Amino acid sequence: MLSRPKPGESEVDLLRFQSQFLAAGATPAVRLVKKGNRRGGNVNPEQALLQDHRDVVTLDNLPDLPPALVPAPPKRARPSPGYPLPEDEDPEERLNRHDQHITAVLTKIIERDTSSVAVNLPVPSGVAFPPVFLRSQERQGKSATSGKRSIFAQEIATRRVSEARVPSVGEVVSNVDPPEGAVTCEAPTPKDQGCQLPGSSHSFQGPNLVTGKGLRVQEAEQEAQTIHEENVARLQAMAPEEILREQQRLLAQLDPSLVAFLRSHGCTREQAGEKATKEQRPGRSAHVTKEELLMSTASEPRKGDKLEPGAPALALPVTPQKEWLHMDTVEMEKLHWTQDLPPLQRQQTQERMQARFSLQGELLVPDVDLPTHLGLHHHGEEAERAGYSLQELFHLTRSQVSQQRALALHVLAQVISRAQAGEFGDRLVGSVLRLLLDAGFLFLLRFSLDDRVDGVIAAAIRALRALLVAPGDEELLDSTFSWYHGALMFPLMPSQEDKEDEDEDEEPPAEKAKRSPEEGSQPPPVLARHDVIKGLLATNLLPRLRFVLEVTCPGPAVVLDILAVLIRLARHSLESATRVLECPRLIETIVGEFLPTSWSPMGVGPTPSLHKVPCASAMKLLRVLASAGRNIAARLLNSFDIRSRLCRFIAETPQELALPPEEAETLSTEALRLWAVAASYGQGGDLYRELYAVLMRALQAMPQELSTHPPLPLSVQRIASLLTLLTQLTLAAGSSRPEPISDSAEASLSATPSLITWTQVSGLQPLVEPCLRQTLKLLPRSQMWSALSPVPTACLLFLSAYYQAWSQQPSLCPEDWLQDMERLSEELLLPLLSQPTLGSLWESLRHCSLLCNPLSCAPAPEVAPSLVSLGCAGGCPPLGLASSASPFPFLTALLALCNTLARVHKGLCGQLAVILAAPGLQNYFLQCVAPGAAPHLTPFSAWALRHEYHLQYLALALAQKAATVQSLPAASAALHHGMALALLSRLLPGSEYLAHELLLSCVFRLEFLPEKASGGPEAADFSDQLSLGSSRDLQCGRGALLAQACQDLPSIRSSYLSHCSPARASLLASQALHRGELQRVPTLLLPVPKEPLLPTDWPFLPLIHLYHQASDTPSGLPPTDAVGTAMRVLQWVLVLESWRPQALWAVPSAARLARLMCVFLVDSELFRESPVQHLVAALLSQLCQPQVLPSLNLDCPLPGLTSFPDLYTNFLDHFEAVSFGDHLFGALVLLPLQRRFSVTLRLALFGEHVGALRSLSLPLTQLPVSLECYTEPPEDNLALLQLYFRALVTGTLRPHWCPVLYAVAVAHVNSFIFSQDPKSSDEVKVARRSMLQKTWLLADEGLRQHLLHYKLPNSTLPEGFELYSQLPPLRQQYLQRLTLTVVQNGVSEI
Repeated sequence: MLSRPKPGESEVDLLRFQSQFLAAGATPAVRLVKKGNRRGGNVNPEQALLQDHRDVVTLDNLPDLPPALVPAPPKRARPSPGYPLPEDEDPEERLNRHDQHITAVLTKIIERDTSSVAVNLPVPSGVAFPPVFLRSQERQGKSATSGKRSIFAQEIATRRVSEARVPSVGEVVSNVDPPEGAVTCEAPTPKDQGCQLPGSSHSFQGPNLVTGKGLRVQEAEQEAQTIHEENVARLQAMAPEEILREQQRLLAQLDPSLVAFLRSHGCTREQAGEKATKEQRPGRSAHVTKEELLMSTASEPRKGDKLEPGAPALALPVTPQKEWLHMDTVEMEKLHWTQDLPPLQRQQTQERMQARFSLQGELLVPDVDLPTHLGLHHHGEEAERAGYSLQELFHLTRSQVSQQRALALHVLAQVISRAQAGEFGDRLVGSVLRLLLDAGFLFLLRFSLDDRVDGVIAAAIRALRALLVAPGDEELLDSTFSWYHGALMFPLMPSQEDKEDEDEDEEPPAEKAKRSPEEGSQPPPVLARHDVIKGLLATNLLPRLRFVLEVTCPGPAVVLDILAVLIRLARHSLESATRVLECPRLIETIVGEFLPTSWSPMGVGPTPSLHKVPCASAMKLLRVLASAGRNIAARLLNSFDIRSRLCRFIAETPQELALPPEEAETLSTEALRLWAVAASYGQGGDLYRELYAVLMRALQAMPQELSTHPPLPLSVQRIASLLTLLTQLTLAAGSSRPEPISDSAEASLSATPSLITWTQVSGLQPLVEPCLRQTLKLLPRSQMWSALSPVPTACLLFLSAYYQAWSQQPSLCPEDWLQDMERLSEELLLPLLSQPTLGSLWESLRHCSLLCNPLSCAPAPEVAPSLVSLGCAGGCPPLGLASSASPFPFLTALLALCNTLARVHKGLCGQLAVILAAPGLQNYFLQCVAPGAAPHLTPFSAWALRHEYHLQYLALALAQKAATVQSLPAASAALHHGMALALLSRLLPGSEYLAHELLLSCVFRLEFLPEKASGGPEAADFSDQLSLGSSRDLQCGRGALLAQACQDLPSIRSSYLSHCSPARASLLASQALHRGELQRVPTLLLPVPKEPLLPTDWPFLPLIHLYHQASDTPSGLPPTDAVGTAMRVLQWVLVLESWRPQALWAVPSAARLARLMCVFLVDSELFRESPVQHLVAALLSQLCQPQVLPSLNLDCPLPGLTSFPDLYTNFLDHFEAVSFGDHLFGALVLLPLQRRFSVTLRLALFGEHVGALRSLSLPLTQLPVSLECYTEPPEDNLALLQLYFRALVTGTLRPHWCPVLYAVAVAHVNSFIFSQDPKSSDEVKVARRSMLQKTWLLADEGLRQHLLHYKLPNSTLPEGFELYSQLPPLRQQYLQRLTLTVVQNGVSEI
């Protein structure tokens, strides 16, 4: 006996109970009885039960996508046997009534928007609410036709009849004696009334509008009747033409709302009177006056009018029939949507209109006129316009009809796909993607995934794929997998918070630290605002997708969409990939259902189902998961039986897989790539022994496949993936067992040694090298070369790995690999380097470079900060780094092979260095070093720049190896050094090893500073003598300082390595990747590229570290070796300022000045050291050169500083405390006080730090800039002028204490007291007059003479300015008038 289901049992248990019940064949407790067919009574019920012994619902024919959005084909009704059509029914009307086309679905009214309907509260009354209905109040005479109507319906009908039978006072005229001039006629219908002329004879029953309300009853009736008789007499005396003319005149003068009210009032009265007349005297004619005819002629039926059934007054698209339910009363308000659409109005203004889209997601022109059978017209706002707005589509997704929900999601998916492809361009204001995300579209899709209808689920998954997955991104990453380090990629996750978070108030670090652990407990909407993927994962998306794959068994399109979404989730981050891997039964379902080891042969046509059929997208998902980390790759290989799948799909050629050709090629390619990713961690080596014969057979068949014309793109990608796999296996054979490391974090990266030996891979080169030779012959043929370029690129990378692994074998004779390298160089590389076609590839570097064309990496048309993509939905440009014609992958692989050969065989450095002399490469370096706008850092630009930096680094590494053997030309050495400096400040996260190698080799090598040997120091001294106009001590001149810096390059390099090297863990991970140490590679995901590794002002970085250490030290002790570190930094900055100024062009002059100020803020003794003094003086003179000084802007924001005035205030405090009149310190204090800089800096000195004036004893002859920079133009700040005058009068500012500022203050005060600007305010005029009066009355004759007789600044004079021997006449007259006023009125106070 079978047991019943118990609480807590799952769906699996229910399905198992059902299987047991069916297998037992027991009699069910409940028997299903089906009714016979109503069309024929001869159907046997027992026979139907025998045929359908089980009630099974099948979904095989359910389509994955909505029906085709085209007009329905014309249908012809054919009656079924035994059920003929009624003779009085039109077949077309019956067909339209039962039509299930898309237009019929869209025309259903689902819900009514009552958000704007006013709510009327009940009026207070003394009776009960609602009134109590008693049966005793039931009317005595019930209608014979009441039938089975309810009491409520009978009461409503009674009220209507009573209202129609009781007319109001003054509106009824006796029907017995009609008024004079009245003519009896039949009551015309509203249609007939509109057609009759107002001159025909009609009877008037009484006044409709004038009731006499407000008067007494007797007077009201008499006055209303009198007015009515006058109106009737006037109308009878007028001709019909006069009546129409007066009607038009009145309608033009009256308010339209009043006219509408009169029409409705008259129409209502007329209908009530007609009903009452028909009920009382059915056969009697109605009496209509001319006044009523006039109102009915101009009136129109309203939406809310209720007509009797069968009344022909309203032209409805359908005629109500008697058998229709609830159609006894026609309500025009509800049938208004059945009327014809209003005419389309053309837009006459430039105002913005709501965007509307077709059912294919196309943006419709606002004034486009489309037929209604397309299903684009609806009953919302602007019903005459075709298309659906985003708001209406959102509303449609909440419909009760599943077809409408699926259709809305399908249209939204199409809109997103077209928006990401850039089809809308600038026709829309704002971003569609951001608008949808802000409106909650993400969670609308998540709710739709929980729908019970398979069609809605399929549409939601398609929309989710359109939102998350950019098709161009996956194609780009797949096509570049075989590039130099092409398997590495940046995570597709946001790198910074939204701007809303940046605008919030800054929180203390302690609160931020407390808030960060709670980030995982934030609700999904908060997470989705910053990161869409995190928000989705927080909604349990993965279990739902697993349920759809495992239980519902969707169609092929839905399966591919789900796999694409999972791939995008895995590319987000290591955390997301781990959650995909650990989702219960998800990977098991994908491997078991879509990567089976046996399946039925598939045809060429469309596949009805992907379950139990191998799918390339499933293999790609495993490959992307494995790229996230070595632990994930190991779990995939060991826990999910991936080894057997790899053997199954690699052992057979694509033609033998019994799959469609394209699917078989893609599946084989993805299997090879998955194995290559596992081999990148040193895993999967045991498969090499099992599949050795298969790989050898594939290598032997490569020449024949490459000779196919035209080459097949999928076949080329499969061959390149095979070579990439062999490259990783060769590196695994060459890597030795890693040495134990004490650090546990680093020791975890180590693994067991590779199972592949050198003997097993040593025979691969003779099979790969012929393929390389075969493809290099196609280099002159551009089209063939573009199609086959991935193969020679992969071949060069394999040879580089082969010789690197060969040279690491300690048991082999070095002479063997050295001779083989010489053979390869003479037979292959040197002839290749001399080909003119290769020169054209070098020339095309500038056209495909992102650095040379920064505008080519413009952001995608639809970019959301919370959803990262490479922005390749619109395709790659024809001349870009990622295009098929790009020379970067092949040239990078060529440089990688040359570097390997030059590192192993020193004798080949000179021969291979000829590649550096290519004119195209040098022109490319010149354009990269030249100043210009840097590309904006986007996900795509970070990906492209990383590959471009690989080529630059490999070229510089080859130049460094060549420089150790032979001297480079001076121009080439300087160019390479400038390129190395530029590359060092541009490298992105993940390239820590490259930055470390540049610091070790090219940047601080004397071979790349040819100026040292070509008279650079002497030229610097000569230049300073010419610019300064006087000779300095040659022992402390700039030339001697540069020469000493060149000798101290090793110590300078050590100082920068200790301060600029990246973190040790990041450096070791990057080193393992670039050296091919597979056992230490932790992941193929690079860090998030928030910013470059080093800042643009990295030459000042050790000095900044010193400043921060001194600020954080509470005891005030100077940091260890502060003098040595500061001196090394200043030496290197002086070298760059003198010989490599382009390296500091990205650092503003104000930032350089701020960094020099940090030298004086470290401690109180550092600036007194003689070497530091000389170096700072030399750098200050460089900043004060005439060509550099105009670019000094202290008002712009500076990197690393909140504001320059705050730094200057601290600088003044330090100067006042420890300077003791140091001239160099004083020169730095005076430099920001120039007239063109902010007045805040001068107010800070003369207002808060006036005591520092006593120590600013810098002579005028040692001022680094001209004195005119301080005196011109005249000062206009009244507060500062008063501080100048006060300091002069009180003796705080004296010429022997502070000669520079004394001359500056005298110049500005003199200009102010003698200025006669008529536009000056009264306050300024009063202050000027008072200051001049006090100046004339000064007791200090010298100061009085200076202030009154100042003429021009002159730094050669002791005072710093020239004086008038006699005042000019204008000033003399002005002074005389003022002295006369002083004698009469006295001196006014300032």
